[in-house]
Amino acid sequence: MDTIRRADVAACIAAITRENGRPAAHEACGALSNFFVWAMQMGLCESNPIIGTTQPDAGALRDRVLSDQELVAIWKALADDEYGKVVKLLILTGCRRAEIGDMAWSEIAPDKSTWTLPAERSKNGRSHTLPILPAMRQILDTVPNVVGRDQLFGQRSHGFSTWGEDKKALDERLGDGVKPWRLHDLRRTVATKMADIGIQPHIIETVLGHVSGHKAGVAGVYNKSPYEREVRAALAQWHDHLRTLVEGGERKVLAFPQADQAMSYEA
Repeated sequence: MDTIRRADVAACIAAITRENGRPAAHEACGALSNFFVWAMQMGLCESNPIIGTTQPDAGALRDRVLSDQELVAIWKALADDEYGKVVKLLILTGCRRAEIGDMAWSEIAPDKSTWTLPAERSKNGRSHTLPILPAMRQILDTVPNVVGRDQLFGQRSHGFSTWGEDKKALDERLGDGVKPWRLHDLRRTVATKMADIGIQPHIIETVLGHVSGHKAGVAGVYNKSPYEREVRAALAQWHDHLRTLVEGGERKVLAFPQADQAMSYEA
């Protein structure tokens, strides 16, 4: 660890800033500094190479939401390659890019009915299960299941990795049709547009795997419902809305049969 120099750290932070933005670089810088402080306390190194390097600011909180036209343009510009499949899954699920990029076959049910993000890969440290609906299944069916490899995407053990170069190529195909955007803007866009089509906020939070809002504090201690039926219905509604946007048609409203809520009581 004593061989790691300030120049090594600076180059790493610059790369993170370039590929993921200043906020991500700011978080990485803080995490790395805390790590070296611990290492010094444990006698594993004599200095913290973070000290003296350029500290990227956290930047303003982003509020970029893609318009319907921009979302459709991105969908249609995606190639039928790994990156295209990953980004389409991001749009369909509202997941974070690493959650899809590192997706593994062992996380998918044998019948491809559900996908469970394990706790060790989840930002909040909790497992998160989503139904695999037809639009997602259609994409997953085109991904080859390579013997001896658990990850669906990428060439290395941790999954997809060529985010920067593939995003640049996509932006070149889009031209001026889409204003500057980031992959994480898709997550915010999905959440916003799900709300626009009438999906309740607490269901959107559940789809995104958030534990804040209605699951924060005491409410989260007592309410453990995964809202499985509501999440499936919400994603089905979102996928139908997205399909009609891409196809240029009117949104189709599906009527789902409801279980009889009536209850009978004995006198």
